[in-house]
Amino acid sequence: MGYMEIYQGKSIFGGIAIGKIYCYSKEERRVRRSTISNVEQEIKRFEEAKGIAVKQLEILYQKAVKEVGEKNAEIFEAQSLMIEDEDYKKSVYNIIENQKLNAEYAVAITGDNFAEMFAGMEDEYFKARSIDVKDISERIINVLLGKETKTEITEPSIIVAKDLAPSETVQMEKKNILAFVTEEGSVNSHTAILARMMNIPAVIGIALKKEWNGKQAVVDGHKGTLIIEPDEVTLQKAREEKERDEADKTLLLELKGKEDITKDGRKINLFANIGNPSDVVSVHENDAKGIGLFRSEFLYLEKTDFPTEEEQFHAYKMVAENMAGRKVIIRTMDIGADKQADYFQLPKEDNPAMGYRAIRICLDADGGNKGKVIFKTQLRAIYRASTYGNLAIMFPMIISLDEVKQIKKIVSEVKNELKEDGIPYAEIQLGIMIETPAAVMISDELAKEVDFFSIGTNDLTQYTLAIDRQNTRLDSIYDSHHKAILKMIQMVVENGHKENCWVGICGELAADTTLTKTFVDMGIDELSVAPSMVLKVRKAIRSI
Repeated sequence: MGYMEIYQGKSIFGGIAIGKIYCYSKEERRVRRSTISNVEQEIKRFEEAKGIAVKQLEILYQKAVKEVGEKNAEIFEAQSLMIEDEDYKKSVYNIIENQKLNAEYAVAITGDNFAEMFAGMEDEYFKARSIDVKDISERIINVLLGKETKTEITEPSIIVAKDLAPSETVQMEKKNILAFVTEEGSVNSHTAILARMMNIPAVIGIALKKEWNGKQAVVDGHKGTLIIEPDEVTLQKAREEKERDEADKTLLLELKGKEDITKDGRKINLFANIGNPSDVVSVHENDAKGIGLFRSEFLYLEKTDFPTEEEQFHAYKMVAENMAGRKVIIRTMDIGADKQADYFQLPKEDNPAMGYRAIRICLDADGGNKGKVIFKTQLRAIYRASTYGNLAIMFPMIISLDEVKQIKKIVSEVKNELKEDGIPYAEIQLGIMIETPAAVMISDELAKEVDFFSIGTNDLTQYTLAIDRQNTRLDSIYDSHHKAILKMIQMVVENGHKENCWVGICGELAADTTLTKTFVDMGIDELSVAPSMVLKVRKAIRSI
């Protein structure tokens, strides 16, 4: 028995795994470089191998759909498109024709060049494509060499690898994967997404050693550590923690379908925050009773120009229909500060968190962006979608009564225009985000004008404590439990209730179960949290 070794990496998905290590390494293959005389024949070899590779990817796609769902299987469709990419093909042809070199070598060189190009890009999405290019090149080379790409893992193991390509993970038997540990990769890598889907611990950023193969190990996905040959005390601790995790999971599953009611019968609306229509799946999986914050800026951030009314309408309609009558609160676009879309052409600001953002853009009729036009387009889309479900709207970054009055005026203009166009809409609730100290202090007046408040504790904390939440140097004094914050929440709840205005929290603090009782005692009506936190907060509510 060797000595225990502990390696620190970065956590990708929590949980504890105990088992043997399986060192997965690609066959180190030096592709033979040889001169050819028949160019046509070599191109034909490449084309045939390419065809076989596409068929293999189709089989992998079908397997992945069954195991990890359609969304995660799309990676193989994307790889098929990459194989057919004109530039990729041209590069291979070029090497075969001009340098009179064999197809395997031409594919290897092309794969390396493209992978390097992708890896050097700024954009995270394209960076992650680097491994896909390597993967498809490897696949074509294997076909050309007549080699099988098989992954033989015969018992449940902790998979340790330099990096894992999508095709490699899908070919592994799911029941034999206890955890993933990779040297490379990122939070958005395919392995990370798969680990979350499969609910298994995953850690990245640990340089592997071949001699670990077959050794006993513990992966702590919570702390991001890999422990090789743990001693008895460490092993026992890990077993206990694993048992606690399992017990928690079981308990949380038991809470699915249960009401969010305290022991003395007080009901809390427990909703989820989403940033994309596709997140509705996890809202249902985690049994949230509604959507308390739909961040509509995703529609703006993933486009290269302003989204049209039609595009927005379809996104909101889809979510409204999928939630089947459960409340969906759409926050109007919160662009600016750390969420920039180039085509808005926002001026560079020294302090963007306190700058030209969110509702300030929407109410700026004379701004370079014709903010009011953008705003009305969004409101029209929401109102048009309102007949398909139970929608509500909330407006971010409010600091004055005047802003709320301007918003209401624009809302009634939109409703009148829809009426004139003969387009149906529903009368829906209007609310505001309370995320500035100014809004807290005048919440008694604001409550007279709106149906609900939603407290954004992330920004409220940063503005109240005068701490930039992006500044990691100040992490130790960024205290969201600060007395001032809790007093403000209490004040907002009291002022809202006096005017029949319900009050919720949609910031990170809503999911902090050490404060659930405090919030219930304050009289909070709604808590909106990340989908994965819903059942944990339900457990806290039901134990009060």
